[in-house]
Amino acid sequence: MSSTATTTSPMEDPMRPVRIWLYVLAVLILIMVAVGGATRLTDSGLSITEWKPISGIIPPLTMEDWQAELEAYRQIPEYQLINKGMSLEEFQFIFWWEWGHRFLGRVIGLAFAIPFVIFLFQKRLNWQLAPSLFILFLLGGFQGFLGWWMVSSGLTERVDVSQYRLATHLSAACILFMAIIWVVRRLRHVDPIWVERGWRPMIWAFGVLVFVQLIAGAFVAGMDAGLAYNTWPLMDGALVPDNIYTSSPPWLDAFEDITTAQFNHRTFAYIIALFAAFLVYKAWKNTQFAGVHGWMLIIGALVLTQILLGIFTLIYVVPLGLALAHQVTAFLLLGAIIAYLADMKAENER
Repeated sequence: MSSTATTTSPMEDPMRPVRIWLYVLAVLILIMVAVGGATRLTDSGLSITEWKPISGIIPPLTMEDWQAELEAYRQIPEYQLINKGMSLEEFQFIFWWEWGHRFLGRVIGLAFAIPFVIFLFQKRLNWQLAPSLFILFLLGGFQGFLGWWMVSSGLTERVDVSQYRLATHLSAACILFMAIIWVVRRLRHVDPIWVERGWRPMIWAFGVLVFVQLIAGAFVAGMDAGLAYNTWPLMDGALVPDNIYTSSPPWLDAFEDITTAQFNHRTFAYIIALFAAFLVYKAWKNTQFAGVHGWMLIIGALVLTQILLGIFTLIYVVPLGLALAHQVTAFLLLGAIIAYLADMKAENER
């Protein structure tokens, strides 16, 4: 999709409201990620045992409604094995987190649909943009399905959700966020500036590595692996603990063994730090961060922030605020990488 923005003033730019709309959607997704993380960390995700896309928007209004919701929760393993005897007040605490997470998902759906129809009637949207918006719509709707698919894994035989499904749900949310950033950055004017041959493939490779790290982090979260080995830089007294990759087949430990999952997450962080340092140095040496290459300075700062947040989240045994900041910063880092790539693509086309 070629850039459709012009150099006209903001009042004359028909795409400015569209860009604002897409940025608002991106911010809403970041909030959704934070609320989802809080829902997981407060063990609230299984408090609503049914998926009601329409009627579920109305929370319990009477004591009878609340008792019915609590009774439904009492039927699942999490209550029977972990929270047996939970009071109604305690149940309401976890219920509101999950209800808020689902409610925000519905808000995001409306925030997409209503402006889309308005812009369509205003003829701000063209056929070049339509395929991108349609893909965003599909990704958003699919995310809702993935959320329930994840929750359903913890309603019968488990006391928590599957780490595989949690990783899928979080990864899909990240893909949606990155897709929005890509689309919105392609709708703006970018002043041409030289981009070294081979530079963009390196940034793509870096982005893929960071995305893999996000998936690895999802498995750490899904297995509560951050609650173990709360020291840094050593794990169990060593840089490389003895009890990793000991299963048969060994690769399965990356997804099902707490020690291996945390070790992998740490190792990816070291690789990313070294790769980022190289890219920041090269960008400074060749461009002094001029033009869109200023993104590389932001990316470097986000990598450093993310690593520090990860270390403090670990050594303080996953406090809510630090854990949520760590998760949201991962999205911001990937968003910055995608914005950088989108801006460079626009430069090469002008």
